[in-house]
Amino acid sequence: MLSEWELWACANQVLTTHGDNAPLHVAEQIGALALAGDEAGIQTWQAIARRITQLTGIDGDTPLQ
Repeated sequence: MLSEWELWACANQVLTTHGDNAPLHVAEQIGALALAGDEAGIQTWQAIARRITQLTGIDGDTPLQ
């Protein structure tokens, strides 16, 4: 697992790179890792997703505006 700092850096980079499409990018990564059976990768991307949620205030149920 990545360090706390690395997880925050990854979340920030995903937001910088993908903007409003960041949640979709994360979902695609998790889906690909699920198909590959990579539990550690899934956990890492889920941790990144939680930080993206904290950075954006988007809880996944709230549509982007």
